[in-house]
Amino acid sequence: MKVVVLGAGIIGVATAWYLLEEGHEVVVVDRQEDAAMETSFANGAQISVSFCEPWANAGAPFKVAKWLLRDDSPLLFRPRLEVAQWRWGLSFLTQCTNAAFERNVEQLVRLGRYSHESLKSLVAQTGIEYERLERGILHFFSSQADFDAGAAGAEVMRAHGVDRRVLSRDEVLKVEPALRAFGNNIFGGTFTPSDESGDARVFTQKLAQACIARGATFLYGHDILALQREGQAVSGAQIAHVRTGQKSVVKGDAFVAAMASYTPQLLKPLGEFLNIYPAKGYSATLRLKKPEQASVVSLLDDTRKIAISRLGDYVRIAGTAELVGLDTSLDTPTSRVRCDALVKRYEELFPGVADLGERNYWTGLRPSTPTNIPYIGRSKKVSNLWLNAGHGTLGWTHGAGSGRALAELMSGKRPALEGFGFYGDALPAAPARRMATA
Repeated sequence: MKVVVLGAGIIGVATAWYLLEEGHEVVVVDRQEDAAMETSFANGAQISVSFCEPWANAGAPFKVAKWLLRDDSPLLFRPRLEVAQWRWGLSFLTQCTNAAFERNVEQLVRLGRYSHESLKSLVAQTGIEYERLERGILHFFSSQADFDAGAAGAEVMRAHGVDRRVLSRDEVLKVEPALRAFGNNIFGGTFTPSDESGDARVFTQKLAQACIARGATFLYGHDILALQREGQAVSGAQIAHVRTGQKSVVKGDAFVAAMASYTPQLLKPLGEFLNIYPAKGYSATLRLKKPEQASVVSLLDDTRKIAISRLGDYVRIAGTAELVGLDTSLDTPTSRVRCDALVKRYEELFPGVADLGERNYWTGLRPSTPTNIPYIGRSKKVSNLWLNAGHGTLGWTHGAGSGRALAELMSGKRPALEGFGFYGDALPAAPARRMATA
């Protein structure tokens, strides 16, 4: 088939790669001038199978209520006169039960494990380098109550086959000695040695280049305006050149919607309603003045709900979520507070290690579902339209596997992802078992 992939973030580009692997012709369209220039640009850099946990849990509503008035809170919900926000919020509340949490975490871990295996194979095949560190992820806690909750969470993950170990304060400092200056404030931690970190933007852009080398066409600098429908199929994608405004139509046999937070508005005219709402996340990337004193193991700071990852001579501090629609501004009072809070916290943890005069702030919209489970599969409304969107904070973790699984589904195969709930009528029937003959 000729497949048109709409969106060139980690999800879209991974899908393109695996479609090429299946022998398809691929065209990728994105409004930016390169791949991974929006949601995948400066995220937390973690491949965190150990932290594939949904936001919705029994305690989440109380925490959100407590954080409502704090501009620097980990999750900031400011009610708006917007149907999509309220629909998402009410659906989120229905997932805040122990039964729903267990159900959702099982799905996320299945996809996370499958995706991590896919990523490792892909890297071995392509040789792509992207500041990868296979040093695990260390999650540390600054109160006994948080540590106790974290230990309980580790037990849940171990029940799903994730090697998430509970550590004492001394064991935390042994895993990452750079935390010693903050050591008296640490009550313990959890550690998953199989997790890793790396630059999602660098990886995605190099993978896009590898796709082009294999014959894929990338139409950068083109806005995706609408999908044209004929009967029960999409006949083409109407696009417009960002600079000239010149419109054209890209034809294909199949189409993949991988436009992150912008996917719902593209599909709504087709009658496909996706419960995806953007969660505005922030990051700061700082140059290291004293790299020998900086952390190497990727970290999760439970108090601030932020990730800290080493990227060569730089460090990435990322986190927080703000439910404010499609706003990507960095110049509002709230945005400035949230950005500064990231840097302030890093300085508390690692005083004098980073150059605070060179602050590269970024914000991106994480396409979040109430369950945190993405939409991967065939459209319920259009036969040749496929979805790969709604990955929330786990796009980097789930990217390779999501792309591989969807490409296999589109090729009539059953992905080796047993028990995962694909969207729509996507999964081919299992092959009939042959009876043994004497």
